[in-house]
Amino acid sequence: MVLYLAAFASLLLAGLSLGPSFAHVLEAPPRLSVWSPELWREATVFNGQFALFAKVGAPLDVASISVAFLLAYLLANERPAFWFALAGAVLLAAGLGAWFTLVAPANAILATWQPGPLPPDFDAVRLRWETGHMVVAAAKLMGFVSICVAVLARRLPAGTN
Repeated sequence: MVLYLAAFASLLLAGLSLGPSFAHVLEAPPRLSVWSPELWREATVFNGQFALFAKVGAPLDVASISVAFLLAYLLANERPAFWFALAGAVLLAAGLGAWFTLVAPANAILATWQPGPLPPDFDAVRLRWETGHMVVAAAKLMGFVSICVAVLARRLPAGTN
């Protein structure tokens, strides 16, 4: 029963964690190609549009990683499910690592911007912020898929794994 609960919780948390990251990916094309720099800066920096992404997203990320590692531990004697669960946990952790490496530094710069003329590093910071979110989403997606495969691998009949 614990294994089933861990599998369900891992899939649920990983999916919920992936949601905001994927939303950033879906929003990126217009922000990079259609929006004026002034609109981008005003919409993303000054109106608090992403406040809940941190308040809800951070605990979801930590929980999804923790439960994925728990799932891998519970599947330790079941190959290949264990390896897929472990890969999923590592990929989710890599997504969080990518956020700290790529997105957080851009967020720190964005937090210093004031209304008025565009900063000279606007294009570089915007590109780092957008591509950073794409890297995070890609890692989380691969982690989610790995956990799905781990759960499905348990269902294979004996002798097929």
